[in-house]
Amino acid sequence: ERFQHSGETISRHIHKVLNACLKLCVEYIRPQDPLFHDSQAKIENDTRYWPFFKNAIGAIDGTHVPCVVTPSDQAIFIGRKGTPTQNIMAVCDWNMCSTFVLAGWEGTAHDARIFDHALTTANLNFPHPPQGKCYLVDAGYPTLVGYLGPYRCERYHLPDFRRQNEFENNNVFNYYHSSLRCTIERTFGVWKNRFAIL
Repeated sequence: ERFQHSGETISRHIHKVLNACLKLCVEYIRPQDPLFHDSQAKIENDTRYWPFFKNAIGAIDGTHVPCVVTPSDQAIFIGRKGTPTQNIMAVCDWNMCSTFVLAGWEGTAHDARIFDHALTTANLNFPHPPQGKCYLVDAGYPTLVGYLGPYRCERYHLPDFRRQNEFENNNVFNYYHSSLRCTIERTFGVWKNRFAIL
């Protein structure tokens, strides 16, 4: 009544718009350089990261966004904050450009489960790192060739390092790993500020 069109007409046009958006995703959410030759500028120009992370091409993490689901599905979508969410896995480069996004997983799904699905499902076209390159991941992801996580059982998140003057070697690595991997966290922040519905 508000739009003076039938629900069927509105639904049909919304689906046309969504299909157009999906076609745009294929064009824009992908690595700009599939061989990742141009991903090094941020690292080369920063002594905190060079040469330790010279082969890192981006970061991977998950974020939760609110969703509306049927009452029968609600239990599996209840996230850590007690509301229904989708757990979305994303990959970004050092310029905060998204190169892969996998949405639709229930809020209770663990990051490692979504990651495994992305790696093993061929039609998702996950941008695997080339030989000798890697993505930075946090401790919630498995340690695999091409996916560099932090030292386990050590301090990792940046607030854990506040007011510390000296670090052990593993802590130094974790500090800089966390600092560089936060690129994906900043990317999520940009998404959520730009699109308030997220």
